[in-house]
Amino acid sequence: MITLANIMIAIVAVLHLGFLILEMFLWDHPFGRKRFKMTPEYSRASASLAANQGLYNGFLAAGLIWGLWTGQFAVKIFFLICVVIAGIYGGITARRTILYIQALPGLLALLLLYFSR
Repeated sequence: MITLANIMIAIVAVLHLGFLILEMFLWDHPFGRKRFKMTPEYSRASASLAANQGLYNGFLAAGLIWGLWTGQFAVKIFFLICVVIAGIYGGITARRTILYIQALPGLLALLLLYFSR
């Protein structure tokens, strides 16, 4: 079960690296505008805010990768809890789909990790 938990943690880390790329580098490009249904004016005006979000997502990915690299249970738990909380908050305040894209995979990884002990 620990192998399955680690695979899920890796998937969550990859998702957050993807969020980093979207928010930091593709926000004000046609792909990012299409993905988030934004006008060029809105994406340009909000690019620095999105880059800040992307940086935070990168930190979450780095923490999960650190936990996988070291095998430290507490590190994995901490960063998965951060992912779930961020996903819930984003789902409430920004878009409901964030609950499914971010919080749900994080919660699944957290449960798999917890029950693998």
